[in-house]
Amino acid sequence: MKRSLIAGIVLLLGMALQAQDMGTKDILSLSFRYGLPGEYKEVYTGEATEIGMLNSLTAGFKLAPRTMFAINVNHFYFNVKDGVDMPQGIASPIILNGIILRTGIVQQVGDAGKLQLLIAPRLMSDFKNMDGNSFQLGAVVSYEKASSRDFSWGVGGMYNQELYGPYFVPLFLINWQVSERWFIEGMLPVTAKVHFRATEGLDVGFNHFGLTTSYALGHEDYAGDYIERFSVDLSLFARQRLFGNFYVEGMVGRTFGRGYKQYAGDQKIDFGIPLINFGDDRVAKNVTFKDGMIFTLKLIFNMNVPE
Repeated sequence: MKRSLIAGIVLLLGMALQAQDMGTKDILSLSFRYGLPGEYKEVYTGEATEIGMLNSLTAGFKLAPRTMFAINVNHFYFNVKDGVDMPQGIASPIILNGIILRTGIVQQVGDAGKLQLLIAPRLMSDFKNMDGNSFQLGAVVSYEKASSRDFSWGVGGMYNQELYGPYFVPLFLINWQVSERWFIEGMLPVTAKVHFRATEGLDVGFNHFGLTTSYALGHEDYAGDYIERFSVDLSLFARQRLFGNFYVEGMVGRTFGRGYKQYAGDQKIDFGIPLINFGDDRVAKNVTFKDGMIFTLKLIFNMNVPE
């Protein structure tokens, strides 16, 4: 199964620009997601409806001329309402919250290099009877180099101790101002975004977002289990400047491989990387619903990142 993880890009506060270019980053992002009702993949006749939120806040300050301390906080919320009565012991509705903190050092290396070393503690739960299983720990390491004013690339890796076992994602970073109108940014296989500046203040383009996360269940009816959520979202977007540094962004797209699988807490894998799980003999307790159309509305505060 294809798997992707989400990760933060470390930012600094700076001066404003009117539209997104290389050198600008989203500091604050508040979004609402709605998935059209989807049929179950098997067994049940009916439909499930998914809603969610993905919020992000990033900041940083310099410890020394070439060293920055960075903080990124993400909040995830997902709610799946079933259109049928699920058997006892199956989470319904599925209500999940995730808070991921990424914090650490960004060190300038030479004239054009940047080394990022972050720790990433997580609180991932249904917020019922939380215990030690609700907390996870991970790390992000990457090196990025600016080959020119308009192009930078990098490599790295992300590790997290998920509830299903250890998981590692190799990363490839790219920021490329192709022309005055075209800009590409990404941290593959997690995110990728292609911008086309249609007018001053308006970007349109294509967005890829991949996510795998695991959440501890504390509800008394299924305490000790966990939910593994996975989805790759491919969308078209339009991003309009409202005023100053504030933008509104709308997306319409489709999910691929979406699933909310419930497992007993003792069901683990040996090790996972994108596309491959080693030692995966788990059996899901529930039946998830099919892929479908998704709509996202986002409010953004964007600023220039000073060199």
